[in-house]
Amino acid sequence: MTDQPQPSTPAPAPDLFTWEFASDPYPAYAWLREHSPVHKTRLPSGVEAWLVTRYADAKQTLADNRLSKNPAHHDEPAHAKGKTGIPGERKAELMTHLLNIDPPDHTRLRRLVAKAFTPRRVAEFAPRVQELTDTLIDGFAAKGSADLIHEFAFPLPIYAICDLLGVPREDQDDFRDWAGMMIRHQGGPRGGVARSVKKMRGYLADLIHRKREALPAEPAPGEDLISGLIRASDHGEHLTENEAAAMAFILLFAGFETTVNLIGNGTYALLTHPGQRARLQASLAAGESGLLETGVEELLRYDGPVELATWRFATQSLTLGGQHIEAGDPVLVVLAAADRDPERFADPDVLDLSRRDNQHLGYGHGIHYCLGAPLARLEGQTALATLLTRLPDLRLAADPAELRWRGGLIMRGLRTLPVEFAPAAPAAPSPAVPAAPSPAVPAERDETSDL
Repeated sequence: MTDQPQPSTPAPAPDLFTWEFASDPYPAYAWLREHSPVHKTRLPSGVEAWLVTRYADAKQTLADNRLSKNPAHHDEPAHAKGKTGIPGERKAELMTHLLNIDPPDHTRLRRLVAKAFTPRRVAEFAPRVQELTDTLIDGFAAKGSADLIHEFAFPLPIYAICDLLGVPREDQDDFRDWAGMMIRHQGGPRGGVARSVKKMRGYLADLIHRKREALPAEPAPGEDLISGLIRASDHGEHLTENEAAAMAFILLFAGFETTVNLIGNGTYALLTHPGQRARLQASLAAGESGLLETGVEELLRYDGPVELATWRFATQSLTLGGQHIEAGDPVLVVLAAADRDPERFADPDVLDLSRRDNQHLGYGHGIHYCLGAPLARLEGQTALATLLTRLPDLRLAADPAELRWRGGLIMRGLRTLPVEFAPAAPAAPSPAVPAAPSPAVPAERDETSDL
């Protein structure tokens, strides 16, 4: 008598949203892709939502007009009220921004701000990004050690987006503090996020009023974005004050945390893949830019800053990946899972900075593709190239197993990134750049961006 083969027992479903999961979610996402690619789960907030994990399904979902960005379409039970957005945005009357609206309002508002993120405008901003980058590195280069999240990755995009919006230099440290509180969750005082949102709302309303009073008749070259929004509002584009404040708020909010994580996650990936890091340093030393450009795209795919795309809500019953979705159900596209899908990417768990076929979903897809992606790419490329060039022996100063990742839902990023290096001389001084005082510590967040 021969032994009969026994049917294999599939591995049990993984636990989601634990601290262990936050450190390395990719094995769990591989299980979901294989066994439950459109998966209903209860989130830590208590909200039930569908997770979409395969690349083909994710790309389709991101462009599906039956899925609305407007929270009004959420068939939410009482216990889930207000748990699908940015804390405090409802009370602060900041709901009318690009993350919460659909066409035609989305089309109208996006058109008003798109001019600030054209390739030409971003290229004109490149010297300022380099200046900020060098000044921040100067702040710790002579010490021989740093926490790259707190001292570099966090303040760089804050100061950059403040400049783009037109926040006066003397007010930018306040924005840094509010932003630091807004990306805290379990690590900050109770209600701190909502209070920071309220403070930012009050400041933006006052700034819009002051800029409107002083607005010249004709725009100057490189006019700041808030002035551009005011000008559009005053010339028949029907932009209300609440819309202008909400737009400025979400551009600041969405415009910094993604870049914090791109720089932090990207640097960590390079430090833990020494062969790839050496390739990039050799390419930079030779004056080449090609590997830097493809490399940043690969870092976005491999361990990108946005783990899940922001909320979508079914406006009608529909089918996704073979699953029936009821009208009113929340749907979350897991970008991190889709970008490791072996059906789309060869050797998806391998970091290859020269990867060419790399149409990742790190900045979304469709009409909500991230508006600030060109600026984020510029900041990421500048930050990584300058770090590796000025601090060539940069190395981790902690065991990777000891590093903690912020436990949130939408974003993926490190809480700290301690590094060591040979002390280096500062670059040429840049007195016009604000000094980099010890920034508010980013700890935990629950939400942000695919504009």
